[in-house]
Amino acid sequence: MLVNDQFRYEMPTKIEFGAGKVAHLAQYVTEVKGNRVLIVGDLGVLHAGIIERIETPLKKANIPYQIFSEIGTEATIESVANAYRVAREMHCDVVVGVGGGSSLDIAKSVGVLLGNGGEIRDYVGLDKVPAPGKPVIAIPTTAGTGSEITRFSVLSDKTEKAKLSVGSMFNCPAVALVDPELTLTLPPHLTATTGMDALTHALESYVNKETQPISEALSLEAMKRIASSLRLAVVQGENLNARKDMLLASTMAAMAFNTTRLGLAHSLAIPLGAKFNIPHGLVNAILLPEVMRFNVIGNPHKFIEIAHIFGEQIDGLTDREAAEKSVSAIRKLNEDIGIKQKLSDFNVKEEDLEEVAQEAMLSGNTPINPVKPTIEDLKNICRAVME
Repeated sequence: MLVNDQFRYEMPTKIEFGAGKVAHLAQYVTEVKGNRVLIVGDLGVLHAGIIERIETPLKKANIPYQIFSEIGTEATIESVANAYRVAREMHCDVVVGVGGGSSLDIAKSVGVLLGNGGEIRDYVGLDKVPAPGKPVIAIPTTAGTGSEITRFSVLSDKTEKAKLSVGSMFNCPAVALVDPELTLTLPPHLTATTGMDALTHALESYVNKETQPISEALSLEAMKRIASSLRLAVVQGENLNARKDMLLASTMAAMAFNTTRLGLAHSLAIPLGAKFNIPHGLVNAILLPEVMRFNVIGNPHKFIEIAHIFGEQIDGLTDREAAEKSVSAIRKLNEDIGIKQKLSDFNVKEEDLEEVAQEAMLSGNTPINPVKPTIEDLKNICRAVME
């Protein structure tokens, strides 16, 4: 029986997946009618030599480019403004984003501004971008955010200690160039936390109230690949098959939530990340098992399926017992991949929880969560992962 028997699925981004795909970058620049390229990538990908792999095909094709690498650990309003200024000065008409979610979100935002003008604050919210921007080619180097295909850019406002979101189909990249070779050098801890971000995307999309058949199929396949490959990708970083599975899972999970949105883990992760500088994938990993425990009664058969995917023995159990096995499965996964942090490790205190919960209640992810929370419920979820 369908939860939603009327739904819409839209995916404007062309996906090019496979090892070595980045060598064909110039072809995709030509396809989107680009003449001058702004490459947006952080210092991490610069020092890892990944930017050189982006430059090589552009040099061979005599395509002029400029590199922008003034990016911190998060995408900020200021970085977007600076990158946009460089793009205009250099007369760039296509943006290539390479890196994790921060680099890709900045690249997407610059594409929006090149086509629409103004400043990025003008487009904060859902469907505020009036027209297509300049084309963006997104090249992920982590298997986590899925920003290479999504309509969302999440940007930090350091002055206000808040995160702002631009959500529009006009914010989707023209091309996602998804090359698992670029993830081979990702350190184990980042592999773990970004992988848990991808899992949270797949799982929250799968169980929420906006779930629909296309997104469900994508979420299920993403979770199966994560269940079989995340541990391997963490302990065997050179394992290309595990890296392929994780990168494909990340992209598929993003294809799911791009339509359905997410749930309470993300509702809480945004204010916690903004106020206490907790990396996004890590805060999702910390929150996810407890959010699942809260949500089990809202969609038990989906949680039974999740328990099955992650190898839990559920024969002979009641539906409630079988569904709760999904929670223990994700706790074990966190432990196996070395995620042991609690909110208190980031100086989150009891007196902070009211403000965090109030902000989380305003998130667009909260109304579609399978169980309707109160402010106290949200605070209790945080309390459970404090110590």
